[in-house]
Amino acid sequence: MADGGASTGEAMAPLKRLLLPFAAMLGTFMQVLDTSIANVCLPHMQAQLNATPESVTWVLTSYILAAAVATPLTGTLENWLGRRAVFTGAVGGFTLASAMCGGAPTLGTMVIARVLQGLFGALLLPLAQAVMIDSYPAEKRARAIMLWSMATMIAPIVGPVIGGIITENMSWRWVFYINIPVGIFCTIALWLLVAPGRPVRRPFDMTGFALLATAFASLQLMLDRGTLQDWFDSTEIKLEAAVAVSAFWMYFIHSITTRHPLIPRPLFRDRNFAMAMALMLVVVSVQYSSQALLPPMLQTLLRYSTEQAGILMAPRGFGTMIAMLISGRMTSSGKVDIRILMIFGLAVLSFSQYLMTGFDLEMSGMPVVIGGFLQGFGMGFVAIPLTIVAYVTLSPKLSTDAAAVFAMVRNLSASVAIASVGALTAHNFQEFHASVGEHVTQASMPLLDGRLIDQLGRAGGTVAAMIDAEVNRQAAMIAYLNDYWLMKWGALLAMPFILMLRPRGRVTAEPGNVVD
Repeated sequence: MADGGASTGEAMAPLKRLLLPFAAMLGTFMQVLDTSIANVCLPHMQAQLNATPESVTWVLTSYILAAAVATPLTGTLENWLGRRAVFTGAVGGFTLASAMCGGAPTLGTMVIARVLQGLFGALLLPLAQAVMIDSYPAEKRARAIMLWSMATMIAPIVGPVIGGIITENMSWRWVFYINIPVGIFCTIALWLLVAPGRPVRRPFDMTGFALLATAFASLQLMLDRGTLQDWFDSTEIKLEAAVAVSAFWMYFIHSITTRHPLIPRPLFRDRNFAMAMALMLVVVSVQYSSQALLPPMLQTLLRYSTEQAGILMAPRGFGTMIAMLISGRMTSSGKVDIRILMIFGLAVLSFSQYLMTGFDLEMSGMPVVIGGFLQGFGMGFVAIPLTIVAYVTLSPKLSTDAAAVFAMVRNLSASVAIASVGALTAHNFQEFHASVGEHVTQASMPLLDGRLIDQLGRAGGTVAAMIDAEVNRQAAMIAYLNDYWLMKWGALLAMPFILMLRPRGRVTAEPGNVVD
């Protein structure tokens, strides 16, 4: 493993210990922000880039695909080139790609620029996490993880708000241009603060990388295009699913038989890390599913503007920050079993989803604020302990590879959750539309009398359209409530698995072995 210069966190100068994590966290915030900030700009991009509604979604898909493919390369690149070269190169490349996105004259150019953004951005999250962890001695790592987690948790929440404000008051191009000064500062700071390290030529598992890249690309294409192609009624979706499953299975067999797998095997032999990744699937799924559902619900059903919807969702970020400050302090004190904090966080998260099952079409914005705040508060009590418990029994030599897998699982669960909840909402909408429509009869609404509608002429057609629109609203709201109900149970069912984690441990000389 290349020495990133941070393994001697105990001897690091106080000023460097302050500036290095700040630069790493700022780079993380910039990258995570870009995963969500562009969503609200798509209609404006579509008009200026002469794109169709279907083709413009490649602005999002290309970024996610590139990031999914590049993330597993992080550990190998760090070993070959050293942490400073990879980290500064990734930030510099991300900044240049952001400038290309802002100046893109056509959709094709934009997609190429977004692919470059995704390739460079994929390296930022695991490297920043490794820097944050290695910059502090073991007893102070809870504080480092708290700062890093704030960047990764807050950025997706404020992204749509910032994107909406910039787009409406300036131009969608400035959504990307704002990365340039931040990126330049981070590139210079990281080059000066991160030690060169000692590159190590670890064998590169090209077969494993090709299989994993194929699996992720196929899975992401299936998830992104599933709704447009009517899922498994489409030959394309069936083919992408088959390729994804086959490639994942082939990678699994390859990784347990080859001498130097792309992702080190000791990671998955560590019970804490493996269980933390499983819990991550549930927690991130609940978080991102709710984030994906609320904006369209607020804008299409409750008639809020983009800015108003963003403001109503902002308290979630405040709840997360407050909870992280509390849980970070309690975790660093060592007096509280972090499993208790996680169970408490999941309980609050589940309760927030229960409150959301009570949403209705006539409510004010206050239930959204309260539910969002509690959801963020619960997530804040899960995020830091979950990250700490994933690393507490791992060898420091595996920190960068572990961070890459951590980011990979996080992105994968977010993609699967968003696509799944979108498909579930669409399916439930159709079912509930038919169910609600059964109660809209001529007996219950005399205005539906065909003869009366004919006599009213255009006004009669308007009345019928208004009734159909209301049925759509009611069916859509019921579909959303069912999703919140499902997420409530998802958070509850994850609680017992927390008890299988080791809250503390020391690593022996053999990576992956732990003595309690």
